[in-house]
Amino acid sequence: MAPLINLETEYPIIDSSFRNFCASHGIFSVEDFLIHDLYMLAAFAEQSMSSERLKEGITQVLSIIDEMHQPWLNGMELLEDAKRNKHVLPTGIQGIDLLLGGGVRIGQLTELVGPSSSGKTQVCLQTASNVASNHMVLYLDTGNSFSPERIAYFLGKTNDLASAQDKKSILQKVMSNILCHSVFDIFAMFDVLHQLESHLRYQDGGGGCQMRLLIVDSISLLISPVLGSNSTQGLNISYTAYNL
Repeated sequence: MAPLINLETEYPIIDSSFRNFCASHGIFSVEDFLIHDLYMLAAFAEQSMSSERLKEGITQVLSIIDEMHQPWLNGMELLEDAKRNKHVLPTGIQGIDLLLGGGVRIGQLTELVGPSSSGKTQVCLQTASNVASNHMVLYLDTGNSFSPERIAYFLGKTNDLASAQDKKSILQKVMSNILCHSVFDIFAMFDVLHQLESHLRYQDGGGGCQMRLLIVDSISLLISPVLGSNSTQGLNISYTAYNL
């Protein structure tokens, strides 16, 4: 979900006057609308000389949010959808791929949960190295846990019989297909995700190496401070596999 300023071209009602009104109430993006008291916002809009236009803008943003949500589906519809859309990205870890029915499902969120040092980051690194053989991977590192050495190790094990020149070529390709960003607070992560959204929107669908996987390692390190917790137990890692 984009900052409001990015919506003006497509939705002229979200102009500078509307954005200034929103900014005066701490609203700068579509996400901010989701956590704001909209009844209070509408009440403030009523007090403005341009109340009707402001209320039109609020309605427009709510409409944008509604359009982003998929329609309600019953259990049978979800089952049929799962049968039709079996596209997955293998992690390269046989046991996990077996449990997941082939790998992380494209277009869905896969969450890994476990105590510290249980191997969550290793799964992330292995998955990144496997997927990056053919696709782009965005790796958001929230705790300085990304290790190119481990990526190289996994690739060496997978391509053990390849020649030295082939191993070097594979390593260069995979490393160039993994984009790693260090993010240490939730707002920095939102900034990167907004950039990713713009990239995906204009990504060429006609071929080439495209972004297919987003890994956040780990999301709880960003969310815990917002919730007022200092606990580092039960850290989780989130995957999102994009079907583009």
